[in-house]
Amino acid sequence: MTAPASPGLVTDTLIMTRRGFAHWARRPGAVATELIFPVMMLVMFVYFLGGGLAVEGGDYEDFLVPGILALTMAFGLEGTMVALTQDVERGLLDRFRSLPIVPSSFLVARSVIDMISSAASLLVMLVAGLLVGWRWHEGPVSALAAVGLLLLLRLAMLWAGIWLGLLAGRPELVQTIQILVWPVAFLSSVFTSPSTMPGWLGAIAEWNPMSATAAAVRDLFGNPSWASDAWAADHALLLAVAWPVLLLAVFVPLALHRWARLSDH
Repeated sequence: MTAPASPGLVTDTLIMTRRGFAHWARRPGAVATELIFPVMMLVMFVYFLGGGLAVEGGDYEDFLVPGILALTMAFGLEGTMVALTQDVERGLLDRFRSLPIVPSSFLVARSVIDMISSAASLLVMLVAGLLVGWRWHEGPVSALAAVGLLLLLRLAMLWAGIWLGLLAGRPELVQTIQILVWPVAFLSSVFTSPSTMPGWLGAIAEWNPMSATAAAVRDLFGNPSWASDAWAADHALLLAVAWPVLLLAVFVPLALHRWARLSDH
């Protein structure tokens, strides 16, 4: 008997998204940890280190919070990557082959779930920032544009993580890959100005996609940023859009191709 035609990518994605939220609801501890960890980091840097750091043109809180918001977009990727590899290990692909669904809907649903989780985490961080004394000084349109740039960065990093997770194939290898996030995060302008680093290291930090987003978000919020006459600093908003778009153009096709290869085996 021939299976009925698939209702389409959108419908299949909604079905897979509901499945993902059902799993999400059964792991409240992990969800809470993903929300609390960046808040703890913000509190530690503001109250433990903030008193010893000065920023030209404003308080360290106003400099730090946009950087931490950008850094938050890198947190929790391993959760999505591990869940993805666990589904592959459990033979989920074999079950999908017998169902009339669009194969890519599973990955799209994973990205939808992650982005909703990231938006919730971002909201928590914005509230935490306000509680530690951070303020934005521009209008609501600029603030929404800043939030949009942060979520765009998350989307790009997410699809890079999906590809790496599929490439790793096993949950234990994902933990190793996640370690790579930390050099990318700290080799940036999240916590301090690249001008305080050795010349070659500062140049790398200036061109870091996370630095571009952090700098652009600071400008949109009206917060102080790092002083530099480098091209990357002068065009932070352009780079904050260009870097994620480039990463998506590279990693979305790679992830879908890898998923299709796994589905065919």
